[in-house]
Amino acid sequence: MNTNFLDVIKTRRSCRSYKTEQITDEELQAVLEAGTYAPTSMGMQSPYIVAVQNPAQRQQLAAMNARILGTPSNPYYDAPTYVLVFAPEDANNPIYDGSCVMENMMLAAHAIGLASCWIHREREMFASEEGKSLMKQWGLPDGLMGIGGLALGYSLKELPEPKPRKDGYFRIIK
Repeated sequence: MNTNFLDVIKTRRSCRSYKTEQITDEELQAVLEAGTYAPTSMGMQSPYIVAVQNPAQRQQLAAMNARILGTPSNPYYDAPTYVLVFAPEDANNPIYDGSCVMENMMLAAHAIGLASCWIHREREMFASEEGKSLMKQWGLPDGLMGIGGLALGYSLKELPEPKPRKDGYFRIIK
């Protein structure tokens, strides 16, 4: 486990190739819990997190996302777990709140030895009737929008080293 926070930030990379082995319940719980500690507008904790390990539902989600992307491949890279983040459309800052949840989960995953990749198109997926039906099956309230998804699992290969940071990325004004 890597617990030096700045090292975790500097070494996390997106993974696009996963082992078929499912992550442990303890690992999943740690990642999900990290998401619940993300900052949210006015501390309202408006996002919802759904972890999907069911093979049939993962296949359905991959097909939905692939249709939007226009590809025959699995946009979740065949990861054994998908983690989806939703937020109420009428929340103060649904996209920012959900994005903070996503980032917390990616950093936590990396800290405990898991790999992840932020997946897009959940907004379109869950605006569809098929997506709304899934949200209803999962017991989510009406009025949510998809923020993003994580492919989550064990990396099949070594992740790349970070690219050098660009010059002038930040400025300090005193």
